[in-house]
Amino acid sequence: MSTVATTPYLVSPSQLQESLSSGGVSVLDASRFMPNSPRNPREEFKRKRIPGAQFLDLDQVASPHELGLKHMMPTESVFAAACEGFGIEPNSHVVIYDTHGIFSSPRALFMFRAFGHGKSSILDGGLPRWETEGFETENAPPVNEKKSTYPTPILDKTVVRSYEQVVTNSMLDPTLDPSAELLVDARARGRFIGTDPEPRPGLSSGHIPHSFSLPFNAFLRTHTIPNTSTQYTTFLPTSGLRQALVDAIGAEQAELVLTGSRRITTSCGSGMTAGILWLGLKMLGAPSVSLYDESWTGYATRRESRIETSA
Repeated sequence: MSTVATTPYLVSPSQLQESLSSGGVSVLDASRFMPNSPRNPREEFKRKRIPGAQFLDLDQVASPHELGLKHMMPTESVFAAACEGFGIEPNSHVVIYDTHGIFSSPRALFMFRAFGHGKSSILDGGLPRWETEGFETENAPPVNEKKSTYPTPILDKTVVRSYEQVVTNSMLDPTLDPSAELLVDARARGRFIGTDPEPRPGLSSGHIPHSFSLPFNAFLRTHTIPNTSTQYTTFLPTSGLRQALVDAIGAEQAELVLTGSRRITTSCGSGMTAGILWLGLKMLGAPSVSLYDESWTGYATRRESRIETSA
């Protein structure tokens, strides 16, 4: 698989336009919405998209789960088959976007990077920024790309955390045990401390023992499209990302994470916005970052899980 270390995590609309002009880039719309949203990402893709883009359904390019959880990491063969269907080759530069600006595209990027496709990026600001900066969209019926051959990759299992691993780690106090991984939770703080409900009916709010609250929007800045009320998000500069990390876990722990002396795992409601924290940490240069695939939905669904509700 391609492991081009120089491929940036983020590209701007002008950089993507330049890549589209020169060829060799595959654009994927990985938009997704919260379970209580009436919006349909696939239908929106059909009505408006970046020219040549294809729709990546993260619920379809996924593995079945015993609890019925959505968008779990696919098997190596499922990932390879999806790439072949998109016409992606190992040396293709894959650029992923979503319609929020930054929401679900980092999770898709995590998938590509975890399977060793290092030549992959997200469009910072997504479709709204693309349009705001004056680039064209298309709405004609999508045309499937020519199929490709994509060798079955090997998943880097060190970057994906399971329920069992998270439970074992939750028994360790990171202030006392240097082997403990930090776990940062991207959900809103009210859900983390148990004062606000989860968007999924019947699911308890609260948090995993010894985890830290780091809402995903702490890594983002919000923009308003001129003369409208429409907003979209982009990543903060690295100085802002670092400060948000320090605010969440403290300067000492942040330094350990950024120097690789302490592993860190990201989590959220379902494994989606945990990708935003993962990407922000990678942009800061943290070498040992993993993602809890099931995240809170998988954890809190199990009756045996220990749930804390204090700050």
